[in-house]
Amino acid sequence: MGKIYPAMAVLVFALLSLVGYESRADGETNLVRVAEMQKTLRGLWLGHIFMIQHVVLYNTTNKPAEQHTADQQVLANAKQIADTFMPFYGEARSEKLFALLSGHYAAVKEYSEATIAGNTHQQDAALAHMASNADDIDAFFTGVNPDHLPKNTIRGLIAAHGAHHVLQINQYKKKEYAKLEETWPMMRQHVYIIADTLTTALSKQFPDKFS
Repeated sequence: MGKIYPAMAVLVFALLSLVGYESRADGETNLVRVAEMQKTLRGLWLGHIFMIQHVVLYNTTNKPAEQHTADQQVLANAKQIADTFMPFYGEARSEKLFALLSGHYAAVKEYSEATIAGNTHQQDAALAHMASNADDIDAFFTGVNPDHLPKNTIRGLIAAHGAHHVLQINQYKKKEYAKLEETWPMMRQHVYIIADTLTTALSKQFPDKFS
């Protein structure tokens, strides 16, 4: 028995060394690291819609103190999303993305407040702000990753995401609670698509950071 264990140890060591060598030689993406990034971004984007939902709810029910707290949570979440990209694109671009995500939230909040007030003019202005912001977010990601996030790739996703916010706000206004329960899974699934799209683009652009 004493001779078998050392032989097995040598064999295992050789196999592990071979696997490690092949992984480095092929430059293959580490699926575990990609999955970790996917999980992080999915969680952050899920937090985004969860916290905004509370802002809308507190706005509808006229609870300014609770709304203020939720408002700060939304902005903190936006900063976390932006900071996730800092190791890839640097601090300045991360701050730019934070400003864009904050602008997205500002447009959603404007629409929520206009809807509560019944001001259609302000609603239209908020929708225009939302559309313009979607263009800017698309331009940002196309600028930093043109090969894997070409023009209009992110715009369509953010525009649809904004439309989901609008739908949810109107349902809260009309107290259509049964419909709200149907809207939430749709919103959740869509932000997962956003997170997955960004994760895939990052892993393709920076394979060395995922290998």
